[in-house]
Order: sequence, then C-alpha cells, then structure tokens
Amino acid sequence: MDAKEELLRIIDQFNLIYESEGAWHGPSVVEVLSDVSWEMAAEKIMPNTHCIAELLYHMTTWRIFVIKRLQGDGEYEVTKSRDWKTFPMFDEFEWEALQMELSLSQEELIAELEKREDDEFLEEIVPGREYDYYTMLHGILQHDLYHAGQISILKKALTYKGLGKQSRNDEDDYYRSGGITDFNDMY
Repeated sequence: MDAKEELLRIIDQFNLIYESEGAWHGPSVVEVLSDVSWEMAAEKIMPNTHCIAELLYHMTTWRIFVIKRLQGDGEYEVTKSRDWKTFPMFDEFEWEALQMELSLSQEELIAELEKREDDEFLEEIVPGREYDYYTMLHGILQHDLYHAGQISILKKALTYKGLGKQSRNDEDDYYRSGGITDFNDMY
C-alpha cells in the first residue's frame, strides 16, 4: 500500500473537480467558466446577489487560505474585506486576471500536496483551527463544487437574459420536450 494513497485520491479529486471533462458531478470548474464572458462575469441577476466574478474571487481566496495553511502559515486569515470583493470597474483584463489567479491557486495547491510524503499529516490539526487537514481539504473541494454550481445557474440565468452564448444540445431538447418552457421551471 502506498504511504500516500489517500492523499493521491484527494489530489485526483482536486484535478477532477477543477478541470476534468468526465467528472461524475457534471462540468468541472474550468468547463463552467469556459464560455463566460467578462460582461457575464460582472452582471448581477438581481440586487444583493453575487456576480460570477465575485464568486470566482471568493473561491480563490479560500483556496489561498488552504495553501497558506499547508505551508504552515497559521496567521493568514480570510477577513471579511478579503473574502468578498466588489468590482466597481470591471473589464476583460480583470476577468482574465481572476481566472489566472484561480488557475495558479490550483497549481500551487497541487504542488503543496505533492510535497507530502505520506498520509499522516492528514490527521494533524490545521494551524489556528480546530479541524484536521483531511477535513480542510475535503471542505475546499466541497466549496469549489458548491460555487461551481452557483456559477452554472448564473450562466443559465444570464444566457436567458441574453448575455450569454445561446446553445442548444440534446439535454436542452430533452427538458424542453417535457413541456418545460419557462426558465423558472428549470430549477
């Protein structure tokens, strides 16, 4: 048995959720973001909600928290001002930068995990927290999936509003053939 068998499974899950085309849960984070324009990323579907850009920033912020903890930094905290960022001015450059930061967080997260020689650290308590590394790593995986789902729904809503690329596929036809014609009936 490999000394880091569980860790290799966790790394596999990070890669699956982030960029796999065949994930069981549906589209990966990269797939979800693939056809989001900067205009879509900045648009809020209603007041007092987050836009896709804010969700992406939030996802990256928590991934950085995990990286810092893996590096042994028990001081780094996700403060309220660091957690959610609003974008009074948003453009294509800002959107590309947000996506690049998420991509870099993926690379750095995997690199930190690959440095570990065995699974034992997974049972250690995270500096400054009351949970272990195993819980933290699975928590950030769940966090990424949760927000990827939100982004998927926002994409559909924004497409319905005319901001996204209209695409029809067999799945769309399947649901439409059942009499679902109103967007509100889809979720």
